[in-house]
Amino acid sequence: METSDVRARGSGRTGVAAVLTVLLAAGCSGPSQPPLPTSEKARGELIRAAQRVLVDRCMAARRTAGRPASQEDALFGTAPAELEVTLATGYTVRTHTDGCLARAHRHLYGDQARWFRAEVTVNNLRPEAQARLEDDPRYRAALARRAACPEDDTRCARGSGLEDVRARLEPARLAEVRAEHREDIATYEQLRDRALHRAARLLAGLPIPSRKGPSPS
Repeated sequence: METSDVRARGSGRTGVAAVLTVLLAAGCSGPSQPPLPTSEKARGELIRAAQRVLVDRCMAARRTAGRPASQEDALFGTAPAELEVTLATGYTVRTHTDGCLARAHRHLYGDQARWFRAEVTVNNLRPEAQARLEDDPRYRAALARRAACPEDDTRCARGSGLEDVRARLEPARLAEVRAEHREDIATYEQLRDRALHRAARLLAGLPIPSRKGPSPS
């Protein structure tokens, strides 16, 4: 998830400067939409850099307004968490809507609740696929053989075939999970694309056009 990097806001100054340098070098000072980076790593860095800028602005505004709160509460919000997603694996993930991080997400993604649900789901597709392996008798048999190995007996562990069985079965389970969550994946990609465009304009100092009509579905 892209929210974790905000805890180290000070260490992200260099990253923000680097992204700004790339945008300006690409001629982003004009009124048109700045070009977006092509690599997934650079796209993630762009969003995180914009998120740090937005969080810093929000935190500064709250300090100026004299709103009493700890740094952590101002950043992440105060209990109880308003949004939650329960995954197929049984885990529940929660987040707040009243902190500076939540405000940055609303600015970038538009709909914080939709983004939170989509991001948490997409980030946990592989764990869900791995959990489904336990329904396969071939995997359970290999798991039992591995469990019977003495501790630190690497030869026995390899001989159990657990890793080979996992490597053969997991891709199909992951494909099943991705097919079942295709709407979540589509929402994730749509809202992240929105955030990329907004992040590029924010870091290039360009105004973000107001959106008319309903939110993207």
